Amino acid sequence: MASQDTEITLGMGKLLGIFFVLAALCAVFLGVGYSLGKSSVKTASASTVDASQTDTPALKPVSTARPADKQPDMTFYKAVEQKEPDSKLSAPEPEPTPTRAADPMVPKPTSPAPEIARPGTGYVVQVAAVSKQEDAQSLADALRKKSYIVVIATNPPNDKLYHVQVGPFADIADAETTRTRLVTDGYNPILKK
Repeated sequence: MASQDTEITLGMGKLLGIFFVLAALCAVFLGVGYSLGKSSVKTASASTVDASQTDTPALKPVSTARPADKQPDMTFYKAVEQKEPDSKLSAPEPEPTPTRAADPMVPKPTSPAPEIARPGTGYVVQVAAVSKQEDAQSLADALRKKSYIVVIATNPPNDKLYHVQVGPFADIADAETTRTRLVTDGYNPILKK
């Protein structure tokens, strides 16, 4: 006798039916487990028996409520409030106060200001080239808050992008220093002539 292999194919309707039957079966088992677990907790708490009724000693339930006349143990809080410092701990050194008050709105200069070239000459550091003017303006505002000199350049006839640039700089070293500073601020700038 020759054995024949049979192939079983299930349609989408049969697969969905099997899925829903299995989901319903899981829901039934979950419900039964929940109700048994819930009822077992009730019976365990209801079945506490006094030690005087049985020969074996039973555990007495522990009450978590505090009597009104007993105060909580406050030794930890008293130890924290101690007035004399512990010899193991040392206080941090106070920072020296500046002789004059620094204005928080004025950024501190990190290096001497680079020499600025006339527009159209020198080197620029391009931070981005975006297609929307609103995006270019918001990026320029963010750079101005970090005390960069920002220009938004456009070349209307052949370029529809808004180029957000820092500069121009007369010296390539100043432009390279600014590019490095922009990289540390998280931008990916390029140097252009």
